[in-house]
Amino acid sequence: MTATDFPIHRTKFFMDMKRIRPLILIALAALPAGMAAQTQPQDTTLNRTVVVEQEYNPYIKDAAKINAVPAVEAPAVQPKAVEYDNRLQPLADIPADSMAAYAGRQKQPKATPGYLRLGYGNYGNLDIRANYLFRLSSKDRLNLTFSMDGMDGALDIPGSTNQWDAYYYRTHAAIGYRHNFHRVDMDLAGHFDLSNFNLLPGAADSKQKFTAGDFHLGVTSTADELPLQFQAETNLMFYTRQHEPGGYANAQEIVARTRAHVTGSISDEQTIGVKACMDNVFYHNNAFRDYTAIGLNPYFHFENEAWQLHLGVHADVAMGFGEKLRVAPDVSAAYRFGRGAVYLQATGGKLQNDFRRLERFTPYGQTTAQLDATYEQLNAAIGLKTGTLGGFHLHLYGGYQNLKDDLYAALPTGGSYTLALGTWNTDNLYAGGEISYDYRDLIAFSARGTYRKWSAAKDGADLYVLAFKPMVEAEARMDIHPISPLRVHVGYQAITRDEYNGRKADPVSNLYLGGSYELLKWLSVHLRINNLLGKDYQYYPGYPAEGFNFVAGASVRF
Repeated sequence: MTATDFPIHRTKFFMDMKRIRPLILIALAALPAGMAAQTQPQDTTLNRTVVVEQEYNPYIKDAAKINAVPAVEAPAVQPKAVEYDNRLQPLADIPADSMAAYAGRQKQPKATPGYLRLGYGNYGNLDIRANYLFRLSSKDRLNLTFSMDGMDGALDIPGSTNQWDAYYYRTHAAIGYRHNFHRVDMDLAGHFDLSNFNLLPGAADSKQKFTAGDFHLGVTSTADELPLQFQAETNLMFYTRQHEPGGYANAQEIVARTRAHVTGSISDEQTIGVKACMDNVFYHNNAFRDYTAIGLNPYFHFENEAWQLHLGVHADVAMGFGEKLRVAPDVSAAYRFGRGAVYLQATGGKLQNDFRRLERFTPYGQTTAQLDATYEQLNAAIGLKTGTLGGFHLHLYGGYQNLKDDLYAALPTGGSYTLALGTWNTDNLYAGGEISYDYRDLIAFSARGTYRKWSAAKDGADLYVLAFKPMVEAEARMDIHPISPLRVHVGYQAITRDEYNGRKADPVSNLYLGGSYELLKWLSVHLRINNLLGKDYQYYPGYPAEGFNFVAGASVRF
């Protein structure tokens, strides 16, 4: 090359650079921010990554007790799920709002790891909640939880001029650890629960104490490329009741509970799966028989933009006690239209009547004999769900429910101070609905109600089987957020029960009011008032609820 050739080649080089420069700029513009560190797929409208760390801020629960009737569970009908952080999180409500176009990566500010709530009120009402999350690393989390609530005060005994110096305190403590492996999440947990309370005056053993604890180990697959997705867990559970009929002291129940769920995709729209569970139950210090209960639930699931079909069956067998094979359907179908859906279902399954469920049903009940599991033979329903972008949602449903060995508590009569627990075959026709409206986080209204028409097998009426079953259950609530730091809610809860031999329990009529005010970013105060009308009613047969009562306190985040 000569000296005179160089300018010619240099000119050609710059001309080529001018031609390819726009292509380079376009390529660079298409790369996400931070691409110099690693390669990352571009977010689109149908595939976006959202990292959310939910702030721990427990809600102050209502005074409503647990309803022992198996719930009406509509199929989870929703549009196609969106993938968040490589984990499938189906949308919970129907219908879901349409997703606006979005590109990029969004992340909420890191939530404070600690939470403490303290409250106290009349009737000795106590409310303590504490939680702390240790973020040990990007893959390790350790969570500690403690709570205590209860009351101590004099209550009027129904049908008597005497009072009952009642107390009931519940204590809960838990520790949970989670580690994210490359394709599997592992979680370890331990729980401890203690209930201290007393029965009505005159009971043979007026003081009672329930002690429960468990150890948990679980694994969950997180890699979508695996041919099968799975969840598995094992639990060792202990439970002790201080007093049982027949002179049994410290009756103990030990349960080794194992559960597994495996699914595999046939195509983008078809999935097959099987759920399995096994309970090995052992008793000490009473005359109950040890037993093993096994359940299987194979199913096929189909879902596209318009249809959702679920075909399965529950098969449950017990050995050692309650030896029988029971089968129930697990079938549902739903059709989506616009922003709504109609569905049909026929479901069922077993509800094990272990000591834990007996306490949830009523802590004041005692077993005169070992109880077989309650079996929901059929829960057939038809329903409609619809909603609008304006925040309005409506759910209407109706159906029929058949329960084998349904749990009931006999009303105390003739000087009896404890509730005798038993089982009987029952069924009911039900109809109900839910409605809600939410306007821009300023005001929200919701109302729900269910009516049930109960009947029992022959001679069941002589055993008080239906005497305390809920006939109408309804609740309405309004939440108001007028200014940023203030939230207020007001609501009304009602439960009515049918008449039995001229006796009818007073209906639950609870008008409640509450609110919270954020004094500082990390400090807020709250107030909760129940039974504003001062009504006399019972959540459990023969055992009175509190009159006008309140809890006031403060919450701290740190």
